[in-house]
Amino acid sequence: MRALTIQPSAANSAEIRDVPDAEAGAGEMLVEGLALGICGTDREIVAGDYGWAPPGRDRLVLGHESLGRVRTAPADSSFAPGDLVVGVVRRPDPEPCGACAHNEFDMCRNGKYTERGIKEIDGYGSQLWTVETDYAVKLDPRLESVGVLMEPTTVVAKAWEQVEKVGSRSWFEPKTVLITGAGPIGLLAALLGVQRGLDVHVLDLATEGPKSEAVRALGAQYHSAGIGSVAARAKPDVIIEATGVSNVVFEAMASTASYGIVCLTGVSPVGHKIAVDVGSANRDMVLENDVVVGSVNANLSHYAAAADALAKADADWLSRLITRRVPFERFAEALEARSDDIKVVLDLTA
Repeated sequence: MRALTIQPSAANSAEIRDVPDAEAGAGEMLVEGLALGICGTDREIVAGDYGWAPPGRDRLVLGHESLGRVRTAPADSSFAPGDLVVGVVRRPDPEPCGACAHNEFDMCRNGKYTERGIKEIDGYGSQLWTVETDYAVKLDPRLESVGVLMEPTTVVAKAWEQVEKVGSRSWFEPKTVLITGAGPIGLLAALLGVQRGLDVHVLDLATEGPKSEAVRALGAQYHSAGIGSVAARAKPDVIIEATGVSNVVFEAMASTASYGIVCLTGVSPVGHKIAVDVGSANRDMVLENDVVVGSVNANLSHYAAAADALAKADADWLSRLITRRVPFERFAEALEARSDDIKVVLDLTA
């Protein structure tokens, strides 16, 4: 079978290779790969900045945003041939730490977790793949064209869960949320905000194009002005930061209403320095009981929440987020970031 492989730490080593056909073991399903979402993490791995091959090997099958159709499944499982499925990315560490022992492997304490297509386990970028039934999630059949959005939706499902858990330390009835960034994470965070009945505002640099159109079609408000002026008008109770841009991150921390919560989902590049009034930030956070929390990855409960959110969403709106579909053999095109991209998807069947 054909698979998209990479030699971690070797820049621009991605290529499609013939590899042995996947064979399901005990407790596993054999799945036909349908689509693979491409994100910033994949591009970092291709650039040689990130990623680890499986032990004893020098190449890794890329891809963690999966979508496939079951070919074979264990008779005693809840899956059947033809089911539309997504594979979970992370696996708990083998020791395990306390969090992993409680199925909260997204909160692994010792960093010994593994991840499909990222860290020490082959990913889903192949014509066939296998997955343990315990680490697969079934999707509504009507989501076949957009189900590849499942993994980024799990990230924002967890982010919203974290916001709500933090908020529950006291009376909490948020009315307004500001999302910074209108990429897949930002737009899906906005979707879940709308599903919660909130007044949703999305901020991005683009002044026109698919991002602003998607926000307005969702019934949310789109902004391209500075975060300070937008926050002054919206007075957000919650900010979900999805850019990782350093100055936006720090402005977000200073821009919520009292008892505000900022959830950071974007990862900032290192080495970029900005001037920050730490004293003012500290004073505001303490006197207003504000919270800043980081959130990454997802566990099985977040996959279930994401599947539910996608099933409730308008499929036509979800399709707006997929701005390019690229045939598998032309993977290099998918790995090139373009200014008008939202989500780029590799079609594993083309």
